[in-house]
Amino acid sequence: MTGPAAYERVNVDGSAGMLILCDHATNAVPEAVNGGSLGLSDSEMARHIAYDLGARGVAMALAEMLDAPAVLSRFSRLVIDPNRGEDDPTLVMQLYDGTIVPANRGIEAQEVRRRLVAYHRPYHAAIDAQIGQMVEAGHAPALIAIHSFTPQLVGRPPRPWQIGVLWHHDGRIARPLLARLRAEPDLTVGENQPYSGQLEGDTLSRHGTKRGLRHVLIELRHDEIESEAGQRAWAARLAPILAEVVERTVAEAL
Repeated sequence: MTGPAAYERVNVDGSAGMLILCDHATNAVPEAVNGGSLGLSDSEMARHIAYDLGARGVAMALAEMLDAPAVLSRFSRLVIDPNRGEDDPTLVMQLYDGTIVPANRGIEAQEVRRRLVAYHRPYHAAIDAQIGQMVEAGHAPALIAIHSFTPQLVGRPPRPWQIGVLWHHDGRIARPLLARLRAEPDLTVGENQPYSGQLEGDTLSRHGTKRGLRHVLIELRHDEIESEAGQRAWAARLAPILAEVVERTVAEAL
C-alpha cells in the first residue's frame, strides 16, 4: 500500500485489466482541516453524509479477489468531494441531508482552494498515475467505481434497490452488467438509481469519458455491506460477474 494523506494505492502491480476506485472510502478529517474536526458529532460523522459506509471494504476485497489495483480516498467527502468537478457548487457541502456542517458554513474561496490542492487534486493525480502505469504496461483499464447509499434519505421513501448501476455516455460495461445483475432472482437493480450517473466533471467523467476508457459506477445499499462479512460476500458475488463482463467488452472490441 502506498500513498500520502490524500489517497492510498493498493496492489499497484495487479494483473487484472481493471482499476477499482473508491471516492468516499473514509470519514477521516485531516488535522490540517480545522484541527481534524468539522464541528460534527461522532454520530453525524458515522452517517452517509461523511463517507460511503462499507464501500472501502468492498473495494479492497475486489482488488484482492480480482488481483486488480485500487485507488481510494483518505479524507471525508465533507472535507471536499473528490467525485465532483472543481467548479461544482456541491464540491464542499455546507448542508447535507438535513445536517449543517459547521466548519464548512460560509467557507471562503481560499480555504476551498487549499483543500483542492491538498486533497482533491492529489487523489485524482494518483488515479492518473495508476492509469498511466497500466496503459504503459499494455492494459488500458476498465474503471470500476464503488459507492454506497443510505436506505432512506430524511423525509424520503425507502429505497428498494440493493444495487444500482450508474452510467452516462459509455454503456460498454453498464449495459451488460445490468443485464447480468437483473438475471439474479433475489436482486432489485436500479439503473441510474438512486442517483443519476449523468454528472459532468465527476471521477468517471474525468478519468473514463475523457480518456475513452470503459467504466461504470456501482452503488450498494448500506445495510447490505455494513459488516465485513457483507462486504466480502458482495465482493465475492461481483468479482466473477465483473470479470465476465469486462472480458466480454474486450472480446467485442477485437
